[in-house]
Amino acid sequence: MTNNHNYSGFTIKKKKRIKKIPLFPLWLASFPFFIIAIFLIKLTSPGPILFIQDRVGRNNSIFRLYKFRSMVKNADRIGTSVTTGNDPRITKAGRILRKTKLDELPQLWNVLKGDMSIVGPRPERTVFVEQFKNEIPGYMQKHMVKAGITGWAQINGWRGDTDLQKRIDCDLYYIDNWSLWLDIKIIFLTIFKGFINKNAC
Repeated sequence: MTNNHNYSGFTIKKKKRIKKIPLFPLWLASFPFFIIAIFLIKLTSPGPILFIQDRVGRNNSIFRLYKFRSMVKNADRIGTSVTTGNDPRITKAGRILRKTKLDELPQLWNVLKGDMSIVGPRPERTVFVEQFKNEIPGYMQKHMVKAGITGWAQINGWRGDTDLQKRIDCDLYYIDNWSLWLDIKIIFLTIFKGFINKNAC
């Protein structure tokens, strides 16, 4: 994939103008999973249910991202800023939540607020954006669209501590080739890899 992307206004407007997927049915369908996630978190570790952190979204705006807590309380004070797959700070419940992507469910609130979309490039912390924009060609172009709960990079296995350049290439591919059907494909594969495919990342 190339890093020299010249996006037309049409591509971005097309992404912006797509009608939002009705969120009420999603909230209703996900309600049992909210209950399960809350129960698992409180059962296996002390601390808050939610993890809240500032992230960089479309047009470099800062917003507060919500996730179910998957690590021990005050994890940022007792380890590195980058989470790896075998990070000892991840709780037993957290491993289940991350495996099934249930830790991302509270971001439906971010979608409702207009901070995020269901599908799009994953948002990053400000400190990493400042670092990566000078290291990764084309990195800042991912902020031309809303961040997503899941994305092309994630369903292709490029998430967490994986190759950052590969993740950005996937994000830019998604923006270049966006369509409603691509969004549907990504949503389906997210569910499939989270709940059905045992070898999913």
